[in-house]
Parts: sequence; structure tokens; C-alpha cells
Amino acid sequence: MADAGAKKSNTNTKGGGKKKEVKKETGLGLSKKKDENFGEWYSEVVVHSEMIEYYDISGCYILRPWTMSIWETMQAFFDAEIKKMKVKNTYFPLFVSPGVLEKEKDHVEGFAPEVAWVTKSGKSELEVPIAIRPTSETVMYPYFSKWIRGHRDLPLKLNQWCNVVRWEFSNPTPFIRSREFLWQEGHTAFATQAEADEEVLEILELYKRIYEEYLAIPVVKGKKSELEKFAGGLYTTSVEAFIPNTGRGVQGATSHCLGQNFAKMFGIEFENEKGGKAMVWQNSWAYSTRTIGVMVMVHGDDKGLVLPPKVAATQVIVVPVPYKDTNTKEMFEACLRTVDTLTEAGFRVEADLRDNYGPGWKYSHWEMKGVPLRIEIGPRDLEKKQVRLARRDNSDKLDIPVSNLVEQVKNILDRIQENLFDVAKQKRDASIRVAKTWDEFMEALNQKKMILAPWCDEMEVEEDVKKRTKGEIGAAKSLCTPFEQPELPEGTLCFASGKPAKKWTYWGRSY
Repeated sequence: MADAGAKKSNTNTKGGGKKKEVKKETGLGLSKKKDENFGEWYSEVVVHSEMIEYYDISGCYILRPWTMSIWETMQAFFDAEIKKMKVKNTYFPLFVSPGVLEKEKDHVEGFAPEVAWVTKSGKSELEVPIAIRPTSETVMYPYFSKWIRGHRDLPLKLNQWCNVVRWEFSNPTPFIRSREFLWQEGHTAFATQAEADEEVLEILELYKRIYEEYLAIPVVKGKKSELEKFAGGLYTTSVEAFIPNTGRGVQGATSHCLGQNFAKMFGIEFENEKGGKAMVWQNSWAYSTRTIGVMVMVHGDDKGLVLPPKVAATQVIVVPVPYKDTNTKEMFEACLRTVDTLTEAGFRVEADLRDNYGPGWKYSHWEMKGVPLRIEIGPRDLEKKQVRLARRDNSDKLDIPVSNLVEQVKNILDRIQENLFDVAKQKRDASIRVAKTWDEFMEALNQKKMILAPWCDEMEVEEDVKKRTKGEIGAAKSLCTPFEQPELPEGTLCFASGKPAKKWTYWGRSY
């Protein structure tokens, strides 16, 4: 949207002369409000902020540089952390033979509706169709059985940064549900379950850090129900986010213990120290570009995107504010000095010196793109040797001396990061309701709440909850059983069945 609707002048002021006449620009701004039409608001934000462009195949999206820089920041953090855990990066092919894909029955059934198949080469039909990976367990594990022979080959810890394809047919949504997306997927094998269990939680904590430390989004760590766990796995843990505006949970990232199921299917066994044969214990874990969509949904407002400073490609934008007949040369030089000073201090900074737009248009443009901090420099600022700071998160403004620039910018960016998390947590916490009966549960569900309810932990009961709540906007399901469990008084009954409750579990509709 950068230059949409702008009317340009032919006057060239690069050498620094009188400010040219800037005609009225049009085309900036959102037509939908977040609280009134969330879906269309979201679609406008991701396009107008230059995060994505729609592609000519439904459910597929172009990820523009503004998005990729966020992904690269998270990737750099996570990749460094898993390397400390001795995980090594690899790459496996995109294509999967049907024989291998169908080897693990429960697993393939979980993905079957979303698997895309290559059936032709040119005009010729392939003798055997080839699947495009929806995930890579069945791609990798035949080779794990070749590479693992003895206990000295363990643990085997691999990760790949790649794309996967899941042919979504219902409501494709940029980042949240797309037919192709980027992710990392870790696949590891151990001699013992204890080692596998330890890694599951270690990875889950890294996912929590991505959300809370980088994206400023509060999440709940917990375990998925048997009905919601990864197909073919032993158990699944996840970090769960919540979108108060829609009343929907989002599975933010997952860390699965696969147990020995895949090992048995693919013959992944090793000779232990006593000379006997044993099956390995396996994990798989992943987070994807869905994280970016959650960030947009949680922090965005009616002006557009709001970026946490830690992931923003541009943390600070410097904008000159000339008055009529102002000589812009000195002002532009001050802007460039400001950029140099902050860049040398380690910040990601740009100056918007385009002379065919007025300051007001630039403010709206960079607010739409979510830049955390704006620095304004006008004639009076030059006289007073100061700059004006404007925060994107709460619109606060502050005049500071140039001599104190670096320290103040650091402090304010830190405060923006903290404030975004605090506000998001307050809104999330205000959306949680405790429901001990079915009536309380339905009342909270209809109010778009995230529900904490006592549960008997029976699959049939969860299936019944789904059936009883199914409607035009989707059914309720369990989101996760939080690791941090509130006290469950003796005699507490399940909200849905009336049977003795075993645990507290979060419920709600989800994406």
C-alpha cells in the first residue's frame, strides 16, 4: 500500500531547498474496525501493512520482506537455542511416496484430507502418484532406521527449516490457515523415554519464549487431550494463545512425544549396551509462520499493525517535519545523523525523507506498518537540540534532548515490549471464565470466553461436547490441560458428564 493514491510533484529537492508543495494524498487507512468486523479488519491489516500479497492460487500467499524479517528474527533465536541442545539442521525432500506415507495408519488418517498429490508430469500420468509432505515423520524415519544401529548412534537430533503443504478447504486465512506455510520441524530419537520426555518440555519452553519474549503474547503450556493429540503419537504438549476479539484459541506450537509407535512401524531399533535389541523413543516438534498471524491478531488496532520492538524489521522511523518555506537541508541532515547514531548503537532505524508526502501521511503509513517508535524532527527541535518521540503502542509523545537519545530510545523500546505483553495478558486473563456446570460453560462459550472447567478426561465426553456445541461458528473443544493446575477440591464433578473430575482443562472454540 506504500504509495497508493499519492499525487506526486515534479519538484526535486534532493539538494535541500524550499519544501515543495505537497498535494493531498489518499488511500491510507483501514475501512474496517477490529471490534466490528474482525475478519475483514485482519485481511486489510496483513495486506496494507505490506506483510503479504494474495496469490492467484487460493490459500497461498506471498510473504513480503516485512513478514520475512520477523520470521528470520524468530528463526535466529530458535536455531541458536536448539544448537545448544546439539540439534543439527538437515533437509529432506518435499515429496513422499504413497507406500511410506501410508505405513503408519493413524498418522496418515490424521492428515489424509489435507494431503496434496502430484499425479502428472507434463501431459503424462505418473505410474504412482507422489504426495507433497504435510509433515515429515514418514519422510525421515525410513532413514533413521538406516542410520541408527547401536546405542552410540543415539541420541539422533535433527531439525529442518522448510515448507509444508496442507490442502485446506475451509476458510483459508493468511498465516493462520494456509495451504503452504513455513516452519521448522524437529525430529529426534533417544534410547529412553526419560530423555524424550525431558526434551519435549525443553522445546516447549523455547516456544513459550518465542511467544512471550519476542511476540509479547501470553500463552498457556499444557498437554493435549487424547482426541486432540498428534495422530500416531504418544502424547502432545502445546502452547495455547487466545484471541479475545474472536473468542478463539490458537494452538501456537506443539512438542510431541511419539513414543515407540513410529519406531515399530519403520524398524528403528538399536543394540543396547548389553547387546540386546531395543526400539528408540522419538519426538517431533514444530512452530510455523502461524505465530506471525497470532501476533497481528493480538496486538493490531484500528490504525493497522502493531509490532513488538524485538521482532520489528524497523524499530524506529525518523520523520522530518518541515513547516512551510522551511529549508529542509539542515533538517534532513539531522534525520540522517539520528539514523547513524541509533544504528551504531544497534537499533534498526530508517529515515523517511521522501519529499512527495507530507508528515501526516508518513505518520499514518508507518503506523499502518506497526513501527514501534517514531522520531519527529522539526525546526523548533533543531533550535532546542531535541527530538520528539511518538510511541506506536499507546500514542504517547515525549520530547528528549539529542544528547540523551540512545539511552531514551532503548528504555522506551523496552517499555513498549513490556507494555504490549502486559496489555495482551490483561485482555487474555479478563477473557478466562471458570465453569463448573454445563450451563456456566455454555454461557461463557456464547460470551466468547476461554473456559477453565473440571473434566473427567474421557474421549467420549469430549466428542459429546463437540457435538452439543457444533454450530455455524464451530464447535468447542479442549484446548489443553495446563501444567499449572489450580487446586481441584475433592468431589468436584466434570462440567459435561457429572462424573468425578480428574483435572482442570481449558476449552473454547479455536482456529
